[in-house]
This record gives sequence, C-alpha cells and structure tokens, in this order.
Amino acid sequence: MRFNKNMSKTEKELAFLRDLYVESEWTRRFTELVDKHIDLFDSENLAYLNSGTGGHALILDEKFGEKIDIFATCANETELTIASDKAAAVSAKVDFSCIRFEDDAFDAVLADATLVPPLEIGEYIADATRIAITGGDVAVFLPSHGSFGEVFSLLWELFFTEELADHGAVVEEFIAQLPSESKLESIAAEAGLVNIQIKTQIEIFEYENGEEFVASPLVADFLFPFWFDTLDDDEKDQVSEKLAQLIDSEEGDLSFRFTVKSTLLTGTKEN
Repeated sequence: MRFNKNMSKTEKELAFLRDLYVESEWTRRFTELVDKHIDLFDSENLAYLNSGTGGHALILDEKFGEKIDIFATCANETELTIASDKAAAVSAKVDFSCIRFEDDAFDAVLADATLVPPLEIGEYIADATRIAITGGDVAVFLPSHGSFGEVFSLLWELFFTEELADHGAVVEEFIAQLPSESKLESIAAEAGLVNIQIKTQIEIFEYENGEEFVASPLVADFLFPFWFDTLDDDEKDQVSEKLAQLIDSEEGDLSFRFTVKSTLLTGTKEN
C-alpha cells in the first residue's frame, strides 16, 4: 500500500476529490451546524471564504438568494471552474472568484476553516474579520480541540513501535495546536470581534476497516499531509501501511471510528 501524498496529486485531481468526496463526507458535517445557527435574512451581502467547489454556497443561495448577494472564494482555478459550472447548471447567482476581498466590504462573512492548519487559524479569523463592515456578522467553522483523538492515540503508539519515536512529539504538538473553545474566544477577541458565541457538536466518522480508512481521499489526501508532514516518503508509506494493520488488530471485526468536534464560532465586528 503506497501513501497518497498530497503533493503527488495535481491541483485538478485534488479539486475533483474535494468535490466528489470531501464536501459530502467532511464539509457537510460542519455546514449542517452552520445551517442550524446562522440566519442571513437580515444581510444584504455575504462573503463565503474558502467555499471549495461551491456546494454549500449554492445551498445558501437557494435559501437566501432572493434577499442577499453571495460572493464566494475558491482556493484555485480548478475549484473555481467546478463551482462556476455548478452555479451555471442551476442558474444560481453566486459570484465565485479567487480574488482577495477588500476591507470592510460585507455585512456577513462565513469562512470554512475545516482544512486550515491549526497554527494559521488566528490569521484566518483575522482575515475574515477584516472584510466585514463594523457591526457585521462573522462566522467561522472548524474542528476544535478534542478532535481525532482515536487516530492520534494510534499514531502515538505506532511511532514508537516502528522506531519513529522522534515523530511522537509531532502528534503531541498537533493535539495541542487544535484550538480549544477558550482559545478560539481569545483569537476572535484579538481579531476585533464581540458578542462571541461558540456552538459545537460531535461528529463520528466510520470506516469498515483500517485499509478503507487510510485509503479514503479525505484521510490520505487532505488529513495525512498535515499529520505526516515531518516524515519522508518511505516513512509515510511505512506508517500508512502499519496504521491500517494496527487498526484491524485492535478493532478486529468492528468498524473503525474517530470523532471530530465540529465547531462554529460567531461574532460581531466591533470596529
């Protein structure tokens, strides 16, 4: 079994994987929380940062599009093409682009930080706040502290049994980097937000066995590249294969599950 390194995939391949698998398997779990708690009926325009291939932005357009103009950013030109084609197919009005929005431009901002490296969350929330008008609403959704515990426990064990103990500290560091609710509140306040609220719900991700887990596009191409960043290519192959075996040996005939703390941070830009 070879490790599917993020860098081995082209931009086009990753964009299609995000559209076909990640948005339905991963992003949807977070946007369902957003839909429960966000009301855009009083907004005139919305900036949707990191909208991926556009699935959720189009859902919001269908729900609020008669009253609000939606402007959504994509990470690259391939994602932009997919999102724009989707919008054209349903005659949606969402304006997809790859531009950097101007300061103080939107009365509502929604940002997907579910695949943003934890150390970049502060900068990301600050950027979302930057483009909101004074008094504008800002919402950011992401996994928070307590996520992936089942996976990290296995990786910690594996790094020691495979004589990769030096990388165990990386697992510990990543666990520590995932922001707690109090840390998110602090980051949001530093960014200039007030009336800060945090909503969470636990999501369970389930795979039939270890091989299905390590081979899934979400894990192999979008999560592993964060977690295995310090490993060389041979070590990545080694850990990927051994992790699948370890899951099966510990779970037996049971499926493998891991939990994610889906988190929605909301606030109002003070000035």
